[in-house]
Amino acid sequence: MTLADGIWHQIFDFTDYGELLVLVRNSLVAGVALGLVGGLAGVFVLMRDLPFAVHGISELSFAGASAALLLDANIVVGSIAGSLLAAGAIGVLGSRARDRNSVIGIIMPFGLGLGVLFLALYKGRAANKFGLLTGQIVAVDTPQMSWLLGTSVLVLAALTVMWRPLSFASTDPDVAQARGVPVRALSFAFMLVLGLAVALSVQIVGALLVLSLVVTPAAAAARVTASPVLLPALSVVFAVVSIEGGILLALGSSIPISPYVTTISFGIYAVCRVAGRYRARRWGMRRAVVRATRAGLTART
Repeated sequence: MTLADGIWHQIFDFTDYGELLVLVRNSLVAGVALGLVGGLAGVFVLMRDLPFAVHGISELSFAGASAALLLDANIVVGSIAGSLLAAGAIGVLGSRARDRNSVIGIIMPFGLGLGVLFLALYKGRAANKFGLLTGQIVAVDTPQMSWLLGTSVLVLAALTVMWRPLSFASTDPDVAQARGVPVRALSFAFMLVLGLAVALSVQIVGALLVLSLVVTPAAAAARVTASPVLLPALSVVFAVVSIEGGILLALGSSIPISPYVTTISFGIYAVCRVAGRYRARRWGMRRAVVRATRAGLTART
């Protein structure tokens, strides 16, 4: 076997695939829930220019999960606690974009430093440490599954309730506030919801690459449509395809799940970017033809 063959089998190994598939049943179900949460939350992340906030929240989520791992507590609960703490701080201290970015820049290294400290003190399996950063596909046991699904339902319910006013406040906050929409309260509430969404995503793709699940699918969808209905639908589809495809490809290999998820997510974005350019070019040509036709008719009359 050549070196290239060895690397290939290390990345893609479908030996005993059917037997291994049973081990990730919980992860596949959780992946659908996380795709829904990440895809829908990502729409508002783009509208409100919060990708940097997602990364900041994920760092403190990592610290919370690391602390729970050290204390032999529920990792999902620790991750959620860290995320909510970061999201609340960003929501309270960073009402303006400049202030928000400064707060995030302070929180990120603090959360990452705490996480590294807790992992250094942890004397258990190295795979558990590595999984918090890069994700793992067989880590979702039944208790974690209950927390993941319960929190996903909570996030989806909150997004359903606030969808219309939050869309209005995200598009034109000044007009929304003049119309009586509680813009600041909605902003803080969404930050908490985003914190929950990030905490859930960290469980599968890890703290370092959570953007590929919360930001990239929505960004890809925005390249091909501006429809308020089609945009969130495509974002959810892209997120679910990325995470489910990543789980299925990573099964049996010795590589963490995150490279597969991020590669699929980036591939979808690249295709959508090319399709968006082609679509914009076609619309531009059509408009030019219509304008030329109208100009010709006007000149004749």
